[in-house]
Amino acid sequence: MNPSDLRIIVTGAAGGLGSHFCKALVEAGAQVAAFDVQRDGLAQLARDCRGLAGKLHGFEVDVARASDVAERVEQAARDLGGLNALVNNAGIARDGHLVKVDDRRGDILKMPREQWQKVIDINLTAPFYLAREVAAHLIEHRVRPGLIVNITSISRHGIAGQANYSAAKAGLTVSTRVWAQELAPFGIRVAAIAPGFIRTSFVNAMDPVTRDATIGRIPLGRLGEPAEIYAALRFIIDCDYFTGRCVDVDGGLGV
Repeated sequence: MNPSDLRIIVTGAAGGLGSHFCKALVEAGAQVAAFDVQRDGLAQLARDCRGLAGKLHGFEVDVARASDVAERVEQAARDLGGLNALVNNAGIARDGHLVKVDDRRGDILKMPREQWQKVIDINLTAPFYLAREVAAHLIEHRVRPGLIVNITSISRHGIAGQANYSAAKAGLTVSTRVWAQELAPFGIRVAAIAPGFIRTSFVNAMDPVTRDATIGRIPLGRLGEPAEIYAALRFIIDCDYFTGRCVDVDGGLGV
């Protein structure tokens, strides 16, 4: 696929990797529907994309609400003159142990159901809603080729304190493989990217001691840059024979 031919939805677009994807895609000439719940972030993104080769369309969307997703996908298709691609990037982390012991009182503290469910809703169920609606649009309108890219994580292998996040990202990675098989007959490729620790506001906000310890475990000895994750996205866009697989971009952390 040629980036300048893309009419693409990017979720989690108002910050982090999502905003970088949007700006790079618009710069490459794509028409981008930026989905996010943060109105101010979308407004800033629109300002950042002014004067670039493509065009950005901002949509305030709660991706965890199926009805909201269905409505906004339909609206994006109208505004962009159709759709042919999706990047499922929106995600949150609410880290915590299944159970832990209060050091002072000895009480056993359990992870609240809400803490588990919110992460599953945003990181696993929301991509299902988006992929379902976009795939249905592509099939109904006989759009070929089509592309869905899911942003997973190296956490899919399991990290202590991230049972909810790890489960969601593992599920999204498996869904990528399943959807690739199901949608290939319709000319739709489905792939995934698993970033490691990338220099975003989330990582920058980590406790310095924890961040330094994390960097110390990375074989390349540094954080990744958003541009390096976009390079993986560009590879998937450019390579029409790539589907059903996950590209790990983690500096060797998962080796």
